[in-house]
Amino acid sequence: MRLALFLVVSTLFYPSFGAHADEVPTEIDYLLTTVGSSDCVFIRNGKRHDAQNAEDHLRMKYRRGKRYAPTTEAFIERLASKSSMSKKLYQIDCPGTGPVPSGEWLSQRLAEYRDTQDDVQ
Repeated sequence: MRLALFLVVSTLFYPSFGAHADEVPTEIDYLLTTVGSSDCVFIRNGKRHDAQNAEDHLRMKYRRGKRYAPTTEAFIERLASKSSMSKKLYQIDCPGTGPVPSGEWLSQRLAEYRDTQDDVQ
């Protein structure tokens, strides 16, 4: 009886019970890894950050706010495009291209990723 009650309570309060709470969906993980391995600079609130710092920051935002990002598009729009504090848009500045809004950059990477996945299937 106690075990059954524990399982019911665990399911109510911890919906990911039995799953990995830190698991990141494949597409989002791909985007985060792509940011971190790029030669680009991430501009957040007017300050420039290297690619690894950008990946770390976006992973932290996803970890804390994944309930707001049920899809990859929602992740880009709600978590990876602007500061949740200042509301300023993030920019990504890659060599030879100049700064672009991070939402635009990430959406392009997502489209490219999906194209490669369609080619595999």
